[in-house]
Amino acid sequence: MRIEAVNDFVIRFANVNGTGSASANNMFSKAVFRMGVPVSPKNIFPSNIQGLPTWFEVRVTEKGHLGSRGDVDFVVAINGQTMQEDYDTLMPGGYFLYDSTKALPRSFQRDDIIEIGIPLTQMCIDNYDNPRQRQLFKNIIYVGSLAYLFDMEFEVLTGMVKDQFAKKEKLIAPNVKALELGYNYAKEHFTDTCGLKVNRRDNIGDSIIIDGNSATGLGAVYAGATVVGWYPITPSTSVVEAFEKYAKKFRIEKETGQNKFAILQAEDELAAIGMAIGANWNGARGFTATSGPGLSLMSEFLGLAYFAEIPVVLVDVQRSGPSTGMPTRTQQSDIISAAYASHGDTKHVLLIPCDPAECFEMTAAAFDLAERLQTPVLLMSDLDLGMNDHVSRPLKWDDNRAYDRGKVLSEEDLDNMQERWGRYKDVDGDGIGYRTYPGTHPTKGSYFTRGSSHNEYAAYTENSSDYEENMERLVKKWETAKDLAPRPQIKYRDENSKVAAIFYGTSAQASYEALDGLQEEGIKINTCRIKSFPFHEDIKAFIEQHDTVFVIEQNRDAQMRTLLLNELDANTQKLRSILNIDGMPIRARRIKRKIERMLNGEQVSPFTTANSAKNSSKEVVA
Repeated sequence: MRIEAVNDFVIRFANVNGTGSASANNMFSKAVFRMGVPVSPKNIFPSNIQGLPTWFEVRVTEKGHLGSRGDVDFVVAINGQTMQEDYDTLMPGGYFLYDSTKALPRSFQRDDIIEIGIPLTQMCIDNYDNPRQRQLFKNIIYVGSLAYLFDMEFEVLTGMVKDQFAKKEKLIAPNVKALELGYNYAKEHFTDTCGLKVNRRDNIGDSIIIDGNSATGLGAVYAGATVVGWYPITPSTSVVEAFEKYAKKFRIEKETGQNKFAILQAEDELAAIGMAIGANWNGARGFTATSGPGLSLMSEFLGLAYFAEIPVVLVDVQRSGPSTGMPTRTQQSDIISAAYASHGDTKHVLLIPCDPAECFEMTAAAFDLAERLQTPVLLMSDLDLGMNDHVSRPLKWDDNRAYDRGKVLSEEDLDNMQERWGRYKDVDGDGIGYRTYPGTHPTKGSYFTRGSSHNEYAAYTENSSDYEENMERLVKKWETAKDLAPRPQIKYRDENSKVAAIFYGTSAQASYEALDGLQEEGIKINTCRIKSFPFHEDIKAFIEQHDTVFVIEQNRDAQMRTLLLNELDANTQKLRSILNIDGMPIRARRIKRKIERMLNGEQVSPFTTANSAKNSSKEVVA
């Protein structure tokens, strides 16, 4: 029995890294989007340059569910190294498209799937002389085949080719030819073979498709950032590349052609954030971008910025750790290290976006918060959000918006002051002192910026009472931050339900879908999406209202659950973890199955990964 669906399936492309397949797979994904159907592409690539397996998974989803679903309905198997694995993981009733220039091995024996053999290599040999063209056009040929099999509008694909190569017209004809080769072969040999279809819809509206790192870089430009201290590291590098791209468009002085921004590649991560901190101390808006290993190295300077109260923005695009870990796989595993980065009693403001629009908005907000609170603010993105394309609402900006520079004294303010000014003196009761920019006044407003203990006038001290007073003031500032940071998004599916779920960042889309599925079965679970740290009081109240709260996240050690327990003194028995640690985006179907089993009283592991099922008899609840 074949799988049949319209605008609702998952297709996985299995390729070899470095063969140009990503461009072809992106073409397929964006063609679906141009046909008005929401789509969610995931590029799963190795950390080496060329030769290892790579996968590109595309979810076609008319209902607009943009998280990973789990399970695969159609496989395009181009990589011989993984062909057996790709064959075995295909859903019963699914479709297996392969290069039939060479016959499948005898071990490929399934009578519950549909095999679609297309001689891709031979077709390239017959039609192209250049070896590199043969490699590249093999990918375009299978896209053409899919256009026929899925009943797609062929003109959408040819239009994309013409748009892409508008400045290189000689490349248009061979690419269109490759599409036609695949389309015509599938039409001749596989009439009505495939029950999966892509039909035009109008479900996109004004949505755009963009990756989170590009939205973050653009958000920094709109936020007024002018200085980047930077050391490249996957998967954050494209944040700075995007910032540079947009800064060259919006930050060039028209009269002189001079750059009104500076991007400084440092010798290491510690120097990179030091540059960003120095820029902010001088009155510019500076930031840096990194991932887990870089965050570890930056912790010392984060502690300095926290204690000396210097604003700075750090974008952490998380990846799988610890150490080097899996550099091109996604996780939410820097939550605790980011929240408490540095030694001593230190807490940092975290903003946690779930889509590109929030990457844009929260990046801009991060600069305002950093200056308002005079402290580091960390944007907690991840590889899935940062490097993959996502359907997103448009990025919008209010041209009347004014930057919040916080409590900064002008020359006039200093001249008009009657009392003695203290850099770390709390005169408003919010824990935040007034600061000055260097050179504001010829004689007033200067102070010594130090990471050692200081009193309210910035003078060095080892007096216990002065130190204690300063640390308690920082706690008061932390309380102020609770009302300035984004509030959680809470949704009650049933006011009387005693079961709830908490999630954040890129766990959100799959979690919402899983809970929607449970609601269709009569199980109504209230939700709370955490957007920031420190935690707003609404989160504590939400937990207290429920008897069971599932905390869904993508790390091994239940870091958000730990943070909730530590900061809110929550009941440990209430918070039950659902975790994903395989480096892939968390899947909706696995979340749903895990919650169903837990609610049925089964003793199961908190992990949603496929491997956890192998030891189900030994599983225990976290």
